[in-house]
Amino acid sequence: MSHILHDDCEWIRQQVLSRMDLSREVEDEEITALIQEEIIAYSKSHPLTIAQRMELERDVFNSLRKLDVLQDLLEEEDITEIMINGPDDIFVERYGELQRVDKHFSSEEKLADVIQQIVSATNRTVNTSSPIVDTRLSDGSRVNIVLSPIAIDHSILSIRKFPKHPINMDRLLALGSLSPEVAEFLGILVRARYNIFLSGGTGSGKTTFLNALTEFIPPSERVITIEDSAELQLIGIENLVRMEARNANLEGKLEVPIRDLVKTSLRLRPDRIIIGECRGAETLDMLQANNTGHSGTFSTGHANSCVDMLSRMETMVLMAMNLPLVAVRQMIASGIDIIIQLGRLPDRSRKMLEIAEVEGIVDGEIRLHTLYEYQREGGQSTWVKKGNLIHREKLLQVYGEEAPC
Repeated sequence: MSHILHDDCEWIRQQVLSRMDLSREVEDEEITALIQEEIIAYSKSHPLTIAQRMELERDVFNSLRKLDVLQDLLEEEDITEIMINGPDDIFVERYGELQRVDKHFSSEEKLADVIQQIVSATNRTVNTSSPIVDTRLSDGSRVNIVLSPIAIDHSILSIRKFPKHPINMDRLLALGSLSPEVAEFLGILVRARYNIFLSGGTGSGKTTFLNALTEFIPPSERVITIEDSAELQLIGIENLVRMEARNANLEGKLEVPIRDLVKTSLRLRPDRIIIGECRGAETLDMLQANNTGHSGTFSTGHANSCVDMLSRMETMVLMAMNLPLVAVRQMIASGIDIIIQLGRLPDRSRKMLEIAEVEGIVDGEIRLHTLYEYQREGGQSTWVKKGNLIHREKLLQVYGEEAPC
């Protein structure tokens, strides 16, 4: 929107606010009618095209009832990320490219209002005493907020958008994120209840890939998901329980960490437990669950390779309890069956880079056995099978002697 049209929007917004009866609940239709009346009156002295009138009506309504200039950006399906560095600096990611958009909030106060509107919808709190918060929108989009004094110049808001329709395995195949052979192999592993851990850097597609993997879970199973901010969009699961951690309040009380949710989930008769992301001490609880008969679990973590992910798991377990390293490694080796490494390539595409089986402990170290690896030569890319599955016990339990791999 141009600055002239932006000024028009703010003036009409104030006129509508002055006419609204704030002592009662005002319906959307009533607000829309007030906006239209004000636009008609305004256009008598400020000529507007039909397109400008429609844009004004939408933007004034969004500023009063929705998320102001954010609303249009959230509704654009080709935008995958929104980055707000202050009321006047808004950037988006489209098709992997960062672009500045010609939109801005009317003031720092309006941006602050939108931020409070977002956090209050999920019963979170953000203020100068607690200036950092992770939360989500109603559609599962991931939101990170940083306020002053941590954000030196302006309040910062970042939104990782989620697609309106979950990306399934067919869509990942169409995007070239993996091959049909690899997808079939992963489906076999999921149905056979292997414990799978997804590893990758920021923006590598871990949550998207995890969502797609849930397609292979038999519909009769009971699945429990545990997340910091609920964003998983599981596909085809009827018996689904979703749990979300809760931060402490202003008095430092009422916190419900992921660790407590993992322990609680064990009492809810789960067939599978899915932990959206392991970042710290909850890794110990996840591994303990895996080692006490709860197979078929999924989780994700940040690392640059499958080997790095093992090192990070060791560190995260030690954050929970001071255990001998040999005991930590034994717990990881027996609790994780498969590590899938995902990555974002220079051309902005997201690929599955490696599937590695946790072979076991050799000379005090966890040994990985690569099953599939992404290779690119001469402009051509492919997934090469590097080895066969060593631990086949779970396959035999589900498929018998006719195990497909």
